[in-house]
Amino acid sequence: MKRLIIAGLVLILSLTVAFGQQKLGVYTTLDEPLAKALFDEYQKETGIILNWQRLSGGEVEARLEAEKANPQASIWVGGVGLNHISAKLKGLTAPYKSKMLENTPLQFRDPENYWVGLYIGPICFVTNNKVAKEQGIKPPTSWADLLKPEYKGKIRVANPTTSGTAYNVITTLRYIFGGDEEKVFDYLNKLDKNIDQYTKSGAAPGKSVAIGEIPVAIGYAHDNVKLKVEGADVTITFPSEGTGYEIASMSIVKGGPDPVNAKKLYDWVLSPKAQEIIASWYVIPVSKIAKKNPQAFSLSEIKTVNQDVVWDAANKDRLLERWVKEIGSKR
Repeated sequence: MKRLIIAGLVLILSLTVAFGQQKLGVYTTLDEPLAKALFDEYQKETGIILNWQRLSGGEVEARLEAEKANPQASIWVGGVGLNHISAKLKGLTAPYKSKMLENTPLQFRDPENYWVGLYIGPICFVTNNKVAKEQGIKPPTSWADLLKPEYKGKIRVANPTTSGTAYNVITTLRYIFGGDEEKVFDYLNKLDKNIDQYTKSGAAPGKSVAIGEIPVAIGYAHDNVKLKVEGADVTITFPSEGTGYEIASMSIVKGGPDPVNAKKLYDWVLSPKAQEIIASWYVIPVSKIAKKNPQAFSLSEIKTVNQDVVWDAANKDRLLERWVKEIGSKR
């Protein structure tokens, strides 16, 4: 009898603890190991359980649209800033003026506080040295190089309909060609002949290069620096004509089920502890309290294009529709 009473009390206590724990729904576009490192630390410090799911930027935006009437997550951490701007324009996110915003320069956050930048990541090319040598090709150093016949079927990049990284490639080319979209799509159609496949995630092509599955990929520098530091025999190059870059960002989901805890996580991600973790990822942090990893590239080392991120976000649906019609649907 005593054992039954004790067992019952233990069960009640366990249920009380379980129901007493706070849980927060999070969408993230950070690479999974990075998201885990960040969110594990938050849970350790606060005791708040994060039910997080890793999706590409395009997938998060599509998910938020589909769930607009009944949001399942309360915050979106990471992902190309263009997706966050697009989400704002579609009424999918909500403004929040965090007390930590003062550490982020104005050019890296929304003037109406709908999103805040976490770090910058420039677009690069990554080449597997061993595979490239075996196949008689050299690491590309320009956008023009990617169209050469020797790269046919040897380049991998993400699909712009699911990846903010790949859409950033399209917008970058628009700046390279001085806003002439006919030249942009002529280039993309020619590039398509050299693409072996379009992946869902922007980080996936670099990982394929690292294991020797494909010789060349297009992606963000920090993803590929990480692979190189971890031992991958790769060369990272930047296009001589100029390159674009992401401002990886964070937003509160409009109508999310737990706005209070969403704002707590938002503040914490901008805190010194979280910024220390983010800076270790080989990215270019934008917060004044973060220190760049010495193995990461600096914008001063790279020729960049002059991006108008608001224009890029506002024209996203139109440009993606054209890409699908002219390229994606023919795959």
